[in-house]
Amino acid sequence: MSTVKLLFGTGNQAKLSAMRSRLEKLGIELIGLNDLKEEGRSIPEAAETGRTPLENARCKALAYYEAFQMPVFSCDSGLYFDQVPEEAQPGVHVRTVNGRYLSDEEMREYYGGLVKKYGNLTAVYRNAIYFVADEDHIYEAMDPSMESERFILTDVPHSAVRKKGFPLDSMSIDMKTGKYYYDLAEDELEQFAVEDGFLRFFEKICRYSQ
Repeated sequence: MSTVKLLFGTGNQAKLSAMRSRLEKLGIELIGLNDLKEEGRSIPEAAETGRTPLENARCKALAYYEAFQMPVFSCDSGLYFDQVPEEAQPGVHVRTVNGRYLSDEEMREYYGGLVKKYGNLTAVYRNAIYFVADEDHIYEAMDPSMESERFILTDVPHSAVRKKGFPLDSMSIDMKTGKYYYDLAEDELEQFAVEDGFLRFFEKICRYSQ
């Protein structure tokens, strides 16, 4: 199988690593924005002004394609809670609150405050992808296969585990077992890997390209 190199338009190394492990089975080699920065390339600011994950993914992918003229995809997520007022929904502004970008610890503090206000929250991540192969081949998706399983967000973080770049995972509890995500066995956790939806997205593209 020949290897295809794609740019994943993210500077989050944890997200790059997770996606890389999913797509390597398709013969896809991923590089990230930090790899280009190490080569001395200037990384453009990609304005995330969309109202949905798909709109933001589109903004980023098009900006990076214009800058680097290589196949690139970007992803974006929105966090949504059941039975919470619209004004309290994070949506695409998961990390940015009142115009301020939050650190991992600040995110745990902010969302812990929401839980204290509304009680344990039933939550779901809705995810989108926008892939620019070239100017004539553009693919996008935001469908249920890319959504996370619904989970409980608690204000009591896991006592032992923190993972840089995924601050809310330490506050996430599986609804079926009542366990923290970090306490699930690997086979239990596998069903929550939303990267599987992205894998199917690229599998379809590979079939179309043959």
